Amino acid sequence: MPHFHYSLTDEQAAELVFKKYGVRITPEQIAKAYAPEQRMSWKKSVEVARFIKGMTLKQAKAWLEDVVKLKRPIPIKTFKKKQAHHATPWEGWPVAKWPVKVAKRYLQLLENLENNAKFKGLDVERLVIIHAAAHKGIKIPNIMPRAFGRATPFNEETVNVEIVAAELPKEVVPKRYKLNLVKR
Repeated sequence: MPHFHYSLTDEQAAELVFKKYGVRITPEQIAKAYAPEQRMSWKKSVEVARFIKGMTLKQAKAWLEDVVKLKRPIPIKTFKKKQAHHATPWEGWPVAKWPVKVAKRYLQLLENLENNAKFKGLDVERLVIIHAAAHKGIKIPNIMPRAFGRATPFNEETVNVEIVAAELPKEVVPKRYKLNLVKR
């Protein structure tokens, strides 16, 4: 079985939970999921990872299912040059997209995370995503034939995605994800 190198150890995750929520947890209360070499956009993966961090597992799954159905978008914060600006319900983030392919892969990864948590005996209702990251993977080399015997490289990028969730006490679990909604 392959051994994946997470960017966050169990002890570091427990310390992160203590800094953010003020609660001491054990490494047994942490569930992880990793998806190596996914064929999807790295930039969109980074935006989705940034957005679902801090949500409960149920909230993240519900939001990503709405993204797949094109009901709710993901706000784009970093990679927004030359992007269309929409009238979205987020104050200060007018750039939003519906990364359907990325959302489907993240939903599969969240299912994997949920199964890993159930296997460890954790309460899925109290799982909060404390770490989500997308790293560049290998490039799959391809070429595009051109005229006069030439060729242009047409590489395909891959992404390594990891999600870490922790089981928190009931009084600490966020009730709903807070967004800055525009009052209209």
